[in-house]
Amino acid sequence: MAVPKRRMSRANTHARRSQWKTTAPAVSTCDRCRQPKLQHTACPTCGTYNKRQVIAV
Repeated sequence: MAVPKRRMSRANTHARRSQWKTTAPAVSTCDRCRQPKLQHTACPTCGTYNKRQVIAV
């Protein structure tokens, strides 16, 4: 296993880690109640998914 010979500087470490960015979750609106919800999940407000009632709320 490769072991570094020298300690990596803080600038190089930060430059490498600057590419590790998070993205905001994709939020869409519910077809029935128009509340924001995560895509490809049932609406937590009204319990519908793909225009069908899947969760009893």
